[in-house]
Amino acid sequence: MTDNGPLYLGFDLSTQQLKAIVIQSDLSIVSSAKVDFDQDFGAKYKIKKGVLVNEQEGEVFAPVALWLESLDLVLQRLQEQNTPLNCIKGISGSCQQHGSVYWSHEAEQLLGGLTADKSLVDQLTGAFSHPFAPNWQDHSTQHECDKFEETMGTAERLAQATGSAAHHRFTGTQIMRLRHKLPQMYTSTSRISLVSSFLASLFLGSIAPMDISDVCGMNLWDIPSNNWSSPLLDLASGGSPDDLRAKLGEVRQDGGGSMGNVSSYFVNKYNFSPDCGVAPFTGDNPATILALPLRPLDAIVSLGTSTTFLMSTPVYKPDPSYHFFNHPTTPGQYMFMLCYKNGGLAREKVRDVLPSSESGDVWENFNKHALETAPLDVRKEGDRAKLGLYFYLPEIVPNIKAGTWRYTCDANSGEGLEEVREPWAKETDARAIIESQALSMRLRSQKLVTAPREGLPAQPGRVYLVGGGSLNPAITRVLGDALGGADGVYKLDVGGNACALGGAYKAVWAFERGDGEAFDELIGKRWKEEGAIQRVDEGYKKGVFEKYGNVLGAFEKMEEEILKVAKNT
Repeated sequence: MTDNGPLYLGFDLSTQQLKAIVIQSDLSIVSSAKVDFDQDFGAKYKIKKGVLVNEQEGEVFAPVALWLESLDLVLQRLQEQNTPLNCIKGISGSCQQHGSVYWSHEAEQLLGGLTADKSLVDQLTGAFSHPFAPNWQDHSTQHECDKFEETMGTAERLAQATGSAAHHRFTGTQIMRLRHKLPQMYTSTSRISLVSSFLASLFLGSIAPMDISDVCGMNLWDIPSNNWSSPLLDLASGGSPDDLRAKLGEVRQDGGGSMGNVSSYFVNKYNFSPDCGVAPFTGDNPATILALPLRPLDAIVSLGTSTTFLMSTPVYKPDPSYHFFNHPTTPGQYMFMLCYKNGGLAREKVRDVLPSSESGDVWENFNKHALETAPLDVRKEGDRAKLGLYFYLPEIVPNIKAGTWRYTCDANSGEGLEEVREPWAKETDARAIIESQALSMRLRSQKLVTAPREGLPAQPGRVYLVGGGSLNPAITRVLGDALGGADGVYKLDVGGNACALGGAYKAVWAFERGDGEAFDELIGKRWKEEGAIQRVDEGYKKGVFEKYGNVLGAFEKMEEEILKVAKNT
């Protein structure tokens, strides 16, 4: 293990774990440690999968004390590995988005007076006006969501201002509900942090400002005007917008640089250097796009239980069906995000209907039929294209209940869309479900992509795949067919540590950047593709990509018809 600096420390405070990764300036990993909340503290805090649930009201939340204990424990585990914490020059991190922490009027004094002879949890019990932090899985705020959209007029106008329509998990609606439900708690609150600024505050020994990217997950920040939204502050605060504005504080515009040196608590207890700086922490989704030097118009597709599509873009074109955030490091750039509940689960449901293979490989038959089926199952001139939606859970994008729908249309024009009353062969579904997920991503990102080179249609440059589905050759092939990727489709492997690495890379850039040096420039020079990415498909295939473009309008019309029926039933 190196004993020469500088080193950089990145965190990932997720729903179920706290991870810490120490890297060198060349981005190589020195050491890592983690705390599993259920395993390490489940019995004490009565949590399951990192949270507590009040099913009657739809509340999902975590004890803030759990996170305090976990921070001490993860640093102890780094010490036990003989990690030279004294060589750490800068700290940053990633935290679950949308959650909020409520500080008491004693918080600043308690944060500034921490001593090394006691733990964080023992010294900061009185620092919080509310012992719990709402979690992104919370769904208790439908009334507040309705009011947010009503205040702005429509979901479209709310998305134009804040980057997103109203969502249960977003912080603004959570604040509004808690103010009404716990008025004394709200009055006793001096400051409100996001989870990212909360963790940064512990290291600073004072309450840190919110990050310019993570603040966009609140439905309170007006992205075009780069300021808090006055009408939404007024709504959430019950008519006292200045009071709420003071509780939220100023938002840090620069994603890099130092907000101050680390608290003496960490110097005296864990041997951090007193010169170690604390950079702004950000949300887990913004940190994911920092885990590799993602260029504008490159895309990341996370193929886990759910599916997430992320892209960095200079174009701000919000819509209620997806999310826009300010880029965490680059002014003038934005982060575009789509979230789907029906990802890996839906593909597995289709897989499980097919006969098992003799080899015992549960994916063998699914892959065989997905690869042997022609794009859109159009094998010859005159065949109609097959389109479907496979929602085994109620979906977010589009907002449709669970169900399965199958349609056909003219393969060349997309005209003549008709619902299929009798299901086609189950073998056809193997390719159709992957195409369905890819077409939805392509439909919603088409306004943001441009032609990467002269003579090519608009599409992403590179498409990076992460998660379990990235290991499947049939899934990667069909995604490349439908999404394109002028510079190829790649499997990205960062060992499940993308968010923590994104935080650590952010710290490197924050403290080593030259004047005007962008994150992508600095990290791009040091990031090594070898061992991290593998090309798994050529991406854009002339003729094939255009076939999917021919039916994109029909796919959109299919969604609209299903939505219309759903609203009337």
